[in-house]
Amino acid sequence: MSEWKAPAKADTIKNPLPFNEETIKKGKTTFTQLCVPCHGDKGKGDGVASTALNPKPGNLISAKVQTQKDGAIFWKMTNGKGAMVSYELILTKDQRWSLVNYIRNLGKTEIKK
Repeated sequence: MSEWKAPAKADTIKNPLPFNEETIKKGKTTFTQLCVPCHGDKGKGDGVASTALNPKPGNLISAKVQTQKDGAIFWKMTNGKGAMVSYELILTKDQRWSLVNYIRNLGKTEIKK
């Protein structure tokens, strides 16, 4: 299966929300409710539902994800692909941007270890 890439125009989309404790906390709430089953508590792609998925969920703390632009991550969760459903109609834009901030924070936490 080919690598999942957002279109180049997605890289130009800027996160309108500040990267702060409030948006990270909101993102964590959404992540816990919707993302943990597949991506796992730490975002490593090892959630309980991941065993039944092919391809496996992405490791959100990996360099492969963390080096993507915010807009690309936002685009992927907005559009979905395969088992990764589109969250465009499920989550507001602010919820999706807060998730981007939480994913960034997960990566920062992992790098510090």
